[in-house]
Amino acid sequence: MSPKPAGARELPANAYTPLPSGTSYQPVVPASAALPELTPRSVGWGLFLCVIFTVASAYSGLKVGQVMEAAIPISILAIGLARVYRRRSTLLENVIITGIGGLAGSVVAGAIFTLPALYILKLDPHPVQTIFICLAGGCLGVLFLIPLRRYFVREMHGRLPYPEATAITEVLVTGEKGGSQAKLLLQATAIAGVYDFLVTTFHVWKEYLDFQFLPAVHALSERARVAASFDAIGFILGLGYVMGLRSSLILCAGGVLSNLVLVPLIWMIGSHMPDSAVYPGTVPIAQMTAAQIFRGYVRFVGVGAIATAGIFGILKSMRIVAGSFGVALRAFRRGEPASGERTDRDIPVMSILAGVIAGAIGVALLLGRLAPSVPVVLTGLVLTLVFAFFFTSVAANAIATTARNPVSGMTMLTIIISSIVLLRFGLSGTSGMFFVMAIAGMVCTALSVSGQAITDFKTGYWLGSTPAAQEKVKFLGVIAASVVVGLTIVLLAQAFQFGDAAPGDTRAVLPSPQASIMKALVEGFMSRQPVAYALFGAGAAIAVAMEMLQVPALIFALGMYLPLELNTPALVGGFLAHFLSKRDATVRERGVIVASGLMAGGALGGVFGAACRLIPGYTEGWFTTPFYGNEAVSQSISAALFIGLCVYLWKASTGGAPSSR
Repeated sequence: MSPKPAGARELPANAYTPLPSGTSYQPVVPASAALPELTPRSVGWGLFLCVIFTVASAYSGLKVGQVMEAAIPISILAIGLARVYRRRSTLLENVIITGIGGLAGSVVAGAIFTLPALYILKLDPHPVQTIFICLAGGCLGVLFLIPLRRYFVREMHGRLPYPEATAITEVLVTGEKGGSQAKLLLQATAIAGVYDFLVTTFHVWKEYLDFQFLPAVHALSERARVAASFDAIGFILGLGYVMGLRSSLILCAGGVLSNLVLVPLIWMIGSHMPDSAVYPGTVPIAQMTAAQIFRGYVRFVGVGAIATAGIFGILKSMRIVAGSFGVALRAFRRGEPASGERTDRDIPVMSILAGVIAGAIGVALLLGRLAPSVPVVLTGLVLTLVFAFFFTSVAANAIATTARNPVSGMTMLTIIISSIVLLRFGLSGTSGMFFVMAIAGMVCTALSVSGQAITDFKTGYWLGSTPAAQEKVKFLGVIAASVVVGLTIVLLAQAFQFGDAAPGDTRAVLPSPQASIMKALVEGFMSRQPVAYALFGAGAAIAVAMEMLQVPALIFALGMYLPLELNTPALVGGFLAHFLSKRDATVRERGVIVASGLMAGGALGGVFGAACRLIPGYTEGWFTTPFYGNEAVSQSISAALFIGLCVYLWKASTGGAPSSR
């Protein structure tokens, strides 16, 4: 390791421990210091990286239901970018870059968990509506969190672990490693970007491996509907690595139950009824393929499991929820003025109130265009503000303790309660679905953004940032991410189908798992269509069994819902993470960087492929290899290249890549 540069900073010894009575924490950059912080450099790079990672995160979330965590890769890039300038960026400038860029994943989560449901329902929102839903939710999330900042980051110092904020802080403080780390991240991003762009956009080699060219495998699929597949792309390999072995095993186990147990079981029973369809299917089960049985029946079981797992998450956090009311009341009742210290100065309370009022007016105008009834609009406004405020503190507390934001569970709860309330006002059908999903989109974005914001505020507290500066740029980041994710969803909606393939539609499918779940929920409440309660109930029972076994039910349920080909490559990444984690800390750190690059590059490659699909006259045959149509050769080459990606990940992590020299 190279020696530390002169003036290298260290975190204080009491950064992660409770403070004795009468003492206070002194950050890395003292309050008396006047380092550059809000500069064109920090704001410009922060917004640029926010835009790039927003596009990548939107694609990844719609592809596999997992949104990229942008803050850590961006913190690494910030350190690398600091070396480009004659005056190296200060620690506080890097905090601003990371804080703005990190909003990408949080705004995207709020958008892709809810808004694609409108496209699945054929409601096709206007791009301005999509952007405004994200913008309103994100701004409310920041505004509602600011009064709680002092409690969470100062009064609870040393009592909450802040896992993600700890990682970001360590990266920024150990900046002397940042140059080589940024180079490694960019190298992995480029490799995965080219790889995934080619395989998902043109006929070069097969993306999906099912080995149906082997007679034994084909016979098993035809006679018992037992079929397995594998999506050989770099993005999911990196995702599995970051998830780790345990989570990827649980995710894949859910897919095994769905595809290798439930699908064959349903087919065996349905094969004895060759001439009659069983609801919710529209054709006899005996005539269905394994994929059709999965989409027509088993996915509903997965939806029931995910909804129940989300409810368990809410129940587990009830103590935090109850405490959050007290936190909010104390913060507003005290009305503590900001101290004279730079490191404890928030945006003025009156500015916060003005922002909330402006946001409420904007929400009311949006909802007013969706429903003509004043009582319905006022009810929707109250639901939005109450849920956004209530869940903001819950999300902040959850992120501070476990680094996991229960976004899905709280959004589902929003949909359920909103639907029940609004049905009493006579709102139903497609207009009711749009109205409820708009509320859910704003609430989901608010709680997602608040979780990222509290991580950023804690990082700034440890390092000595100015809270008011961090808070101001949050709004810039929310605006940038909202516009980009709104336009990206519109672009992807033209190039792909969200959810399931529609008859006669030849476009490729983005599974959009969370949005599909939200769509099923709101459609079940707001329409007169029958609901497959038996299938939902079976999924609920499975989630209960997982909880009884103390297995993370939400991960298992998501594995049940996702197609198996998206789970299996994640398991490969999980095994690589397991074996590399037995090495030293440097190898583990490099592995996370390479995996993050594979995720970023793979997602960007997929987005570029989506853009190509919008070119008039585009066909996947623009670039075709001679062996593409030969299943045995094409799938074998795809498997070999995927193994090559695994070898690269291993060697780059252990120092065998050129960039490590």
